[in-house]
Amino acid sequence: MSVYNAYVGYSSELAGLVGPERAIALADTVSSLAIKAGRAAAAMLPAAAVRAAIKLERDPIRFSAWANLMERFANLAPESIPLVLEQTDRLLTQLNVSRLEAWILAGIRSAGSDAEKRRAFFSFEDPEAGRWLEHESGSVVFSEMDRELKAFMGALWGVRVPIREPSSNAADSGRRRASFGSGVIRIPSTYPGFRGEQAKDLFRAVIAHIGAHYLYSGSPFPVGKLKPIQVALVSLIEDARVEKLAMRDFPGLRRLWLPFHIAQASGALTAPSLLARLSRALMDPDFKDENSWVNKTKAMFYDRRREWENPLLSREIGGLIGNDLGQMRVQFNDRTYTVEPPYRDDNTGLWDFGDASSADMLESEMLFDSVDIQEQQDEDKTPPDREREEQEQDEASENNIMSVDLVEENGLPVARYSEYDYLTGRSRPEWTTIVEYTPTPGPTNLVDDILESHPAVVNRIRALITSAKISRPQKVMRQPEGEFLDLNAGIEAMISRRVGEQPDPQVYGRSERRQRDLSIHVLLDISESTRDKVLNSNCSVLDLERQATALLAHAMSGLGDPFAIAAFSSNRREEVRYHRIKDFGMPYGQIAKSYLAGLESGYSTRLGAAMRHAAADLIKQQTHRRLLLVITDGEPSDLDVTDKAYLVEDARHVIHDLGMSGIDVFCVGLDSGGDSYLTRIFGRRNVVQIDRLDRLPEKLPMLYFRLTS
Repeated sequence: MSVYNAYVGYSSELAGLVGPERAIALADTVSSLAIKAGRAAAAMLPAAAVRAAIKLERDPIRFSAWANLMERFANLAPESIPLVLEQTDRLLTQLNVSRLEAWILAGIRSAGSDAEKRRAFFSFEDPEAGRWLEHESGSVVFSEMDRELKAFMGALWGVRVPIREPSSNAADSGRRRASFGSGVIRIPSTYPGFRGEQAKDLFRAVIAHIGAHYLYSGSPFPVGKLKPIQVALVSLIEDARVEKLAMRDFPGLRRLWLPFHIAQASGALTAPSLLARLSRALMDPDFKDENSWVNKTKAMFYDRRREWENPLLSREIGGLIGNDLGQMRVQFNDRTYTVEPPYRDDNTGLWDFGDASSADMLESEMLFDSVDIQEQQDEDKTPPDREREEQEQDEASENNIMSVDLVEENGLPVARYSEYDYLTGRSRPEWTTIVEYTPTPGPTNLVDDILESHPAVVNRIRALITSAKISRPQKVMRQPEGEFLDLNAGIEAMISRRVGEQPDPQVYGRSERRQRDLSIHVLLDISESTRDKVLNSNCSVLDLERQATALLAHAMSGLGDPFAIAAFSSNRREEVRYHRIKDFGMPYGQIAKSYLAGLESGYSTRLGAAMRHAAADLIKQQTHRRLLLVITDGEPSDLDVTDKAYLVEDARHVIHDLGMSGIDVFCVGLDSGGDSYLTRIFGRRNVVQIDRLDRLPEKLPMLYFRLTS
């Protein structure tokens, strides 16, 4: 159908739905799509518009918002507009127009400038499309429950196991039900049909059930020559057995699990129906089923309650009832079978399949959960005021550490963070991945030479160290003058006066800062642009950053302030590269100096994600003041971002969040043209521009003293 015929054919119907004005205005949108996305896409729009008008309940305002969104979408991803128009009914059934915009932007942000990735997302070939659709539809998704589920598993069962969503190449069955095995638990990103508190209870029920397997199931059963129906039945009995043991120890679990058993006592004699009814019968002693096979199995299971501690009971009963079910000629299709109720797992973790691997998990994802710094429970046992003492550790032990090969060629994913989208005004959870790399060690004498080559700066630092103070205000009482009245001293003075004694005139108090009490995290931008040479110098921007950081570390170390140093760059959102040079509590010695000396330039500048990760360490410091000092030479950017404002606004959002958390952020800008975006991100009072980069090593330590005085 031609574009003209399509518009004429549907415009009358559209006018009846949302009014003639909207139908006439659509002609301009059709024309725009024809120019930007081609005639085929334009010809699809009128039919999609009618469907959209119906889904939007004939609301002219919402319809206009949808039409405007389609026109803007055609600007951003012209090759994908037909795919979205085809999905109009599905998308508007689950999303309103603003949520649809957020979903479309998620696809555009994730693919960047890669048209093929955009096609995969908007055709739902990319599993991320379905996950973000569920997220935007308001369904409870795994990412929202992740932290709670890990805490719930630990509190209820004392078990700490990585909990992840199914991998991207998992089969459909693996996306409908949870699974466990190979040291990881997999939970679907969402459970369609369950909303609000019921959905949250379902996620909790899943974790409680799998935890029961960890505690009460024995070694995996060998599959051997068992048929699929026998495997399913043994698994069902084992599910019931471990739940009975769990409810014996925690009776309240019955209230969590039972509401999800909704099988009816009668119905078709199909394998899925009978198995669901049996599951309910074994869970609920009061449930009465019409089927003799269900009742016989229930009686057998309860008659042997004294043997519930023995996992082999499941294998025995499962084998017996399998023979009975076989005689009933009930058909079982293991490819379409889904375990019921939905909180139960797919039971692959109960079985030893021999050489056949049942785990579809990538090793890197296992590592991700096992080292996620946001979930670590290890406490920092090093109080801030012991930073100075730690520098006096035995040098021999430090040299021994240096002899170990610490260089990692492949980084380790350690955390995921949200990222703010200014177009939607919301953050996308778990959008960026931090990948930590152990820095390549360099020659430590390089850092020592920096101090020797700047004697004037070193001497000035030494003089300033003796006078710099910052701390919590402390009240000093019984002073001859001050800011407030010392009530205790005043009462004693009045008593002395009444008994005829000379009162003590020191009845005032004031606040003083008597000792330093701050921690600082220095975050270095080591993106590709830091490889550039400084004007009239043989030094690169990174060389000057290294010199300035060495002098700054010398100052912080001399003061005994707790401090950390890290460097970052990025290679798209999936790899924000993070290098720990010195952590809080780690002495500033040969290891830290070698890491600082070995830094190399490369990649891009995803600033917001790096600041979130640095702040995760800084916020743990129990000091009066916490300062994040960012040194960067360029505007935030990355290979998968085409909107220049996107990463700037995300970084600005981070600054706001950190301020609410009690963290001060200050930036040293090394880009002479960076006033506009750095001021936008950090605020005018929290940025200093270094016009002459060759003076950075001198200015940075002095700036530190000014910030912390």
